[in-house]
Amino acid sequence: MASEEERSYLESLIREDYERCHPGETLEDLKRRASFSKEDKGLLRDWMAVAAARAATDQAKARHD
Repeated sequence: MASEEERSYLESLIREDYERCHPGETLEDLKRRASFSKEDKGLLRDWMAVAAARAATDQAKARHD
């Protein structure tokens, strides 16, 4: 399980894109709904997977620089 710091970092990688894809909604809205909605829990999981992939790409780039 990710630490609070790791989770915040991952969320920062997707927040802008999520909010652009879902006008009028925030990532915080999704996180709140995910606590009681299976569909939103799955959507949050998918977005966090995107964030993890972006983080891995960023780390790989940093190693090569």
